[in-house]
Amino acid sequence: MPGEDAVAKDSPDRSAVRTLSRLWPYVRPVRVRWFAAAVVAIVASCLSLVIPLVLKWMVDGPVAAGDPGGVWLGALYLLLLGVAEAVLFGFRRWLVARPLAGVEAGMRADLYRHLQRLPIAFHDRWASGQLLSRGTTDLMLVRMFLAFPLTFLLVNGVTILAGYVLLLGQDWALGLVLLTPVVPLVILCSLFENRYAVVARRSQDQVGDLTTVVEESVLGIRIVKGFGRHRSQTLAFRNLAERLRGTELAKARLLAGIWALITVLPELAIGAALVLGVVQVADGELSAGTLVAFLSTALALRWPVESIGFLLAMSQEAATATERYFEVMDEPEEASPTAEAAAPAPTAAGEGSPARDGVRFENVSFRYPDAPAGAPAVLDGIDLHIRPGETLALVGGTGCGKTTLTALVPRLHDATGGRILLDGEDITLMPRERLRELVSVAFEEPTLFSASVGENVLMGAGSAAGGPELGRALGVAQAEGFVDALPEGAATQVGEQGLSLSGGQRQRLALARAVVGRPRFLVLDDPLSALDVHTEALVEAALREVLRDTTALVVAHRPSTVMLADRVALLSEGRIAAVGTHQELLRAHPEYAWLMSGAEPGPGAFGPLDMNDDHDDGAGGRSDAGGRNAEGSTRR
Repeated sequence: MPGEDAVAKDSPDRSAVRTLSRLWPYVRPVRVRWFAAAVVAIVASCLSLVIPLVLKWMVDGPVAAGDPGGVWLGALYLLLLGVAEAVLFGFRRWLVARPLAGVEAGMRADLYRHLQRLPIAFHDRWASGQLLSRGTTDLMLVRMFLAFPLTFLLVNGVTILAGYVLLLGQDWALGLVLLTPVVPLVILCSLFENRYAVVARRSQDQVGDLTTVVEESVLGIRIVKGFGRHRSQTLAFRNLAERLRGTELAKARLLAGIWALITVLPELAIGAALVLGVVQVADGELSAGTLVAFLSTALALRWPVESIGFLLAMSQEAATATERYFEVMDEPEEASPTAEAAAPAPTAAGEGSPARDGVRFENVSFRYPDAPAGAPAVLDGIDLHIRPGETLALVGGTGCGKTTLTALVPRLHDATGGRILLDGEDITLMPRERLRELVSVAFEEPTLFSASVGENVLMGAGSAAGGPELGRALGVAQAEGFVDALPEGAATQVGEQGLSLSGGQRQRLALARAVVGRPRFLVLDDPLSALDVHTEALVEAALREVLRDTTALVVAHRPSTVMLADRVALLSEGRIAAVGTHQELLRAHPEYAWLMSGAEPGPGAFGPLDMNDDHDDGAGGRSDAGGRNAEGSTRR
């Protein structure tokens, strides 16, 4: 899992500063308000250092002289300073709240946009819970860092520096006493930062794992309940929650340890300075007002010093959150077409429209990126021609690569060898937007979104599509009957994953979505598998009308679906074993006959096949008696 890999590669040598600096492009548009807020916070913090000077004046002046009026005046000064400090801190918060919320929203929008453009292979590898936690919890930590720790690391640093200048100015000997904890504190903070970075990363990855379990349990609640697996799911959740709890406790122990040391060392220094100061006052070497001012300044610096621990902790969590965010953002998007894509598509002689040549697979091969080294390709040397306006059925045993082949046409995956042409145009040279306007798909496992029926179907058409197109598509999929019976018709919300509908209803809506845009090329992956025989017959009758006007590749497992096609291609062990009509393949090829009939094959039934009956299909079909076994590759 990506989260676990990230933990393994994480090391104390990672630079939090370098990681956090990658946020600058997002912060740059709001830098003026952020810097203004930092200046306001510095002024507010430094006002607290003026209070000891007022106290010194009061003790050495009105108090020593017995002047009540002077005491009341000093109290008024202290009150005004306190109010001014509070107002300035409130103003600082107002300055950064809206801009930094915008930074978080912008980062989240960029992440979502990037996820839509990442290849399918990326989504196959990454758990959805890990991606969800990066877009929610991690970005919240980044916003909190920009709003508080980043500002106050600067503010507290300036305050501590100004405070020590005042301390040394009041009495350099006492000031040096308070400086003694600086070196050990720097060493401790460095050690803490390195250890906390590793634990913080582990914690955030475990949050992603836990989110994945919760999401899968909710989406698979029917399976959990149907098989009575709630105890095992609860146990899995509890184990992950316990791991996360242990990691959070480790974070708490580290934070408690550094906090205790950061608190104790300055307190010891203040105590030593107090004893030395009292001795100096008793000897007449120091005024009582100066001692009061010195101690008040030292106490005013307690919070800036003690806050270093949790500010560093929040900074490390923000650094790991930023690292996790850019792990996704650094993933390369789907490859863009080369400059040749700008060239016009080939045209027929004397015509202004693109030449119609259908779909051609030329020596196409494919292996999944995560396949083991040396594993055979899922698809190997596919040569196939689907003529313009023709419907070709793709038939083969389970795991032979049918779904993978159909996924190559809309470039859900990119072929690792050879090329695919649509009407003579290489699909890798087409802008993806144009390719996916030309090609429409319907998958065996239909996916619906939390939207209305109409919105789900019209996702397959342009933005201008409306009621007439929707009605036609529902009619083709034989879905208008059950849609009209829904409480609000096509405006009915189908709920998450469309689970409020039956499997056949979801499949019909997915089919309607595929045909609503009148695509030039249609790819259907066993689109009727969830339908009863009566509905299937009605859908097939309507689908025949649609297929007359399009070039289609249909994955088929049943003879009824095969009958929709003009020709059939038999895919066996990643290769095209034969191409012909349904009847021709039944007579000539035992493997095809076995797939269509379900009868048990005899010994050697799938031996060498005669591939000389391509019937001018343009396919370079080839036999492979000892055909390669593609099971070693990851097979979707």
